[in-house]
Amino acid sequence: MTDQLLRLYPQPGEHRALRGLYLGHELHRLGGADVPFVYANFITTLDGRIALRDSEQGRDYVPDRLSNPNDFRLLLELHAQADCLITHGGYLRALAEGREGNVLHLGAAGEAHGDLGLWRRAQGLDPEPAIVVASASLDFPDPRFAVAAGQRVLIATGCEAATADVRRWRSRGYEVLVAGTGRLVEGGPLADQLAGLGYRSVYLMAGPAMLETMLRDRRLSRLYLSITHQIMGGCRFAACPRAPHWGWAGP
Repeated sequence: MTDQLLRLYPQPGEHRALRGLYLGHELHRLGGADVPFVYANFITTLDGRIALRDSEQGRDYVPDRLSNPNDFRLLLELHAQADCLITHGGYLRALAEGREGNVLHLGAAGEAHGDLGLWRRAQGLDPEPAIVVASASLDFPDPRFAVAAGQRVLIATGCEAATADVRRWRSRGYEVLVAGTGRLVEGGPLADQLAGLGYRSVYLMAGPAMLETMLRDRRLSRLYLSITHQIMGGCRFAACPRAPHWGWAGP
């Protein structure tokens, strides 16, 4: 892991330590009682790719060369400042199949990042953030691993979700939030409900679709974007969405 970063803007030439770089932003203090501070983080190539499409499997995947230990550390620092994480059913399916590692639980990051748990404790935050699973289909593995780790788990879906599926998840003890006028979860209603539950810092870990709905509803407060100096090319890929009025609801 690189220990030092060279700052290019607005004061070029200054060296900054990588560890603690994002913790210094104190995102957990920026949200209000009515409007949570919603933020996202993506790593993109020079040609705008955040993932490639596996045509045979019918799913997107992130090539190993797209990330590195520095990016992972910064992701965890953003994670550590959240009251609540938003993920999606596809990630839980990938996690259950062993295609993804567990980034929903700080304790799974290992001893090298154990300082983040101590940082949360010093800030008066819960040991782990709550988790919201956004899903239109409600078809994903039971996230009991998070409950076992002491994390509060909520499920968000649209108002057209199958009643039987909603009932099934509630019967298992999960809170189900209806946050959308159709099948899909919408950024505005979800942000409002999370504010009502007392969450002031919300970290999007749910891919470009959730980013787009937060942008459209003007609920995204900040976007962290790391650019890796490589080109992936190809015709099948996932990218950060373009949405009208790329203005933030906060700094």
